[in-house]
Amino acid sequence: MIELGVNIDHVATIRQARRTHEPDPVWAAVEAHLGGADGITIHLREDRRHIQDHDVRRLAGMTHIKLNLEMAATDEMVAIAREVGPQMAMLVPEGRHEITTEGGLDVAGQAAKLTVAVARLADAGIMSSVFIDAELPQVEAAARIGVRVCEIHTGPYAHAFFESGRDAESPAVLAELAKIRAAGEAIRAHGMRFNAGHALNYYNVQPVAALPGVRELHIGHAIVSRAVLVGMREAVAEMKRLMREASA
Repeated sequence: MIELGVNIDHVATIRQARRTHEPDPVWAAVEAHLGGADGITIHLREDRRHIQDHDVRRLAGMTHIKLNLEMAATDEMVAIAREVGPQMAMLVPEGRHEITTEGGLDVAGQAAKLTVAVARLADAGIMSSVFIDAELPQVEAAARIGVRVCEIHTGPYAHAFFESGRDAESPAVLAELAKIRAAGEAIRAHGMRFNAGHALNYYNVQPVAALPGVRELHIGHAIVSRAVLVGMREAVAEMKRLMREASA
């Protein structure tokens, strides 16, 4: 059954805007759990723009559902992951000047470095994932470095959906969806878990949730944005309902 991982980075973004103590990401994680989330995702960036080190440690100790730590494949981040022990660590590209992650990780071009990071995480009992574009060479490279999960970058699909007037049957949307489907089939053929995420929202999520074999969607900004108006528990429950409806 399809699962929902809720990214709570932007709860911390609101807190960091005032350098204060609220809203608390741990509270947000609890509310997301009560709304039906199957996991919590956080991205500890090198510049610490939202999630802080103490958030990671508190969430690792207090979250009762799966914790997915997004991170760059640096020695610092691998050491932090090994210390706090999230259930999954997702390796992502990271740039200081980007607003959010702008593309998938080039696994094929960094295979040697990433193989070491994945091995160090596995040695600590942490499942590794990579965030990649819907490209078959990247899927094949991910299989070679030993990760167990691939998350396909759905940003191009989401942008096509918006630019096509939210028409799920437009040629541009169908073309992007076909790329995700093909990548998902390749991921599963290599014995890895097929996840997806990035820029998914309440309007575009269902075609992705309906894809064969997709195990988990990671969604953050849309849920936190709606939570500002209706509360985290309700925002998560609504997204979960849409996903389960499409998957069924």
